[in-house]
Amino acid sequence: MSENGQPVLEFRGVNTHYGPVHVLKDVDIEIHAGEIVCLLGGNASGKTTTLKTILGMVTPTSGDIVLDGEIVSGAPTSRIVSAGVSMVPENRRLFKRMTVKENLEIGAYLRDPNDDLDADYERIYELFPRVKERLDQKAGTLSGGEQQMVAVGRALMARPKVLLMDEPSMGLAPVLVQQNFDIIETINEAGTTVFVVEQNAKMALSIADRGYVLMTGRIVLADTAEGLLANPEMRTAYLGEVED
Repeated sequence: MSENGQPVLEFRGVNTHYGPVHVLKDVDIEIHAGEIVCLLGGNASGKTTTLKTILGMVTPTSGDIVLDGEIVSGAPTSRIVSAGVSMVPENRRLFKRMTVKENLEIGAYLRDPNDDLDADYERIYELFPRVKERLDQKAGTLSGGEQQMVAVGRALMARPKVLLMDEPSMGLAPVLVQQNFDIIETINEAGTTVFVVEQNAKMALSIADRGYVLMTGRIVLADTAEGLLANPEMRTAYLGEVED
């Protein structure tokens, strides 16, 4: 939690529309510094719109997005990234014809040109030794797991206050899913606040401090990770378990 108790990122009664379609409905979310918070929900629940709204790609029709106490609703994406939000997109979205090093450099494009990036690179190489081995390789030639490491590294080059993770388990083999969530924990332990948007509820809740469940644009459950894992409604609807 930040020193003044304020969330580092907050949704206050956010509503969004795509034309006449009401997508997010009175959404309230709080993410405090140092936390891992997950947003769970199925397809068409509004998870992607939530991320687009944070990043300024969608402007709320009412309500506010607040970053470090400042209302940023509808601000340009570049300003929001500069203010401390970075995202690892679904399916990595690397520049496949560029080298791994060039992809990492892109993550720092809004940083001060005079910044010394060496410490940032070293942090990423420490997290992902395999990335260091592949610096001159074209990103498109990497395995799915390696591409995910580069995508996370690229996002960390922006030195984010809040790292957004969009469906980090998507398209990865189970062993790589576990590795990916281990990486998220490591990043968090090193001081980065993480907001994970994920369909794999059990995996996300295994590392999260708190979670929210989104259904057709509304937050229907909000609790600690332990509370959600123990919630009978959560277990039958989202964790694939059948009550006795």
